[in-house]
Amino acid sequence: MVAAGSGTRFGSPKQFALINERRIVDWAVETARIASDGVVVVLPADQAQREGGVAGGATRSASVRCGLAAVPKDATIICVHDAARPFASEYLFDEVIDSVCTGADGAVPGLPVVDTIKFIDAAKVIKSTPDRNQLVAVQTPQAFRANVLRQAHSNNPEGTDDSTLVETQGGKVVVVMGDPLNRKITTPEDLNWARAISRGEV
Repeated sequence: MVAAGSGTRFGSPKQFALINERRIVDWAVETARIASDGVVVVLPADQAQREGGVAGGATRSASVRCGLAAVPKDATIICVHDAARPFASEYLFDEVIDSVCTGADGAVPGLPVVDTIKFIDAAKVIKSTPDRNQLVAVQTPQAFRANVLRQAHSNNPEGTDDSTLVETQGGKVVVVMGDPLNRKITTPEDLNWARAISRGEV
């Protein structure tokens, strides 16, 4: 469970913001514990000391590596989940884990892209338009064969998610259907949405 971010875009460490008297990270960890044999929570250093978690690194990928170091060596499948997604379901964990069990090196939830996407250059000039039927917006939890994930992180690479690192190593990563409710809390507006969802108002 990656929860070591500083919340630059949010304005504060969003993983500790409250949804119905529980922190965002607590919502995420609760489901992960139901779906997993164990959970390693990666937190900012001061918080990790107080809560018995693992201190994170300077980047998301570095924080994942801090968590990997605390995962038992005999683990065969490892899920990486962003604590900023408090509403990931047990079903979604099961789906990505099942995909790895049936042969994939990794599995990620993804949603179809409904907007038209444009590639632009540094001057904001449009260069091309990809076929959105070949695009998905990727979420977490992402599941991987443990040895594949550890190998992907072995040279301390950086990426916005772990599937990118596994792809770079030639791993086969498949997509399962994501969940619109598995929204990442990035802005205060997202938090307002999450609070409304928790109260059954949306």
